[in-house]
Amino acid sequence: MAHQIPDDGTLLPLMEEFYTIQGEGYNTGKAAYFIRLGGCDVGCHWCDVKESWDAELHALTAADTIVEHASKFPAKNVVVTGGEPLIYNLDYLTSRLQANGIRTFIETSGAYPLSGNWDWICLSPKKFKAPSPDVAVMAHELKVIIFNKSDFEFAEQHAKNVSPGCKLFLQPEWSRAKEMTPLIVDYVMNNPQWEISLQTHKFLNIP
Repeated sequence: MAHQIPDDGTLLPLMEEFYTIQGEGYNTGKAAYFIRLGGCDVGCHWCDVKESWDAELHALTAADTIVEHASKFPAKNVVVTGGEPLIYNLDYLTSRLQANGIRTFIETSGAYPLSGNWDWICLSPKKFKAPSPDVAVMAHELKVIIFNKSDFEFAEQHAKNVSPGCKLFLQPEWSRAKEMTPLIVDYVMNNPQWEISLQTHKFLNIP
């Protein structure tokens, strides 16, 4: 039987939740509670959580229960990721988190309109489904995954769509890091408006 997900965001297909260290992007090194929602139609071939794509595989969970779990940990930072979390209405989840004194971060491809109240929006656009302009202009951080040399041009195109204060990051795709990292280093040295993001959690062998 297919999930009947309410439009008000009180139930969400929760794939996993765990307390860890944010491994990449602007907030690298911060302790945070990760909430991974199931469901994604963006379909990146190098996605390392393809099991998140089918929302039907993940139990509908009360947003209040998720907030209760997140509140038990010392760091008051929550990262909502996926899958593609903006498939769902996240207004209720974020309002309850913030009411409990928890800062809200999201990692999104931007493929769907923005919902929720966010302290930090990380936009990681994908070639397969372009970001919504309303997400791009609200992003605090643009994080572009570099898989091929052509991705530098892709990154620059998206940098034109974010606000002037948005932080710009280039991140090597993990399986191509050996080939792409030297190119990224050179690129950032020549284009210092960009910074390098690394998946430090993989080096640290943590979730």
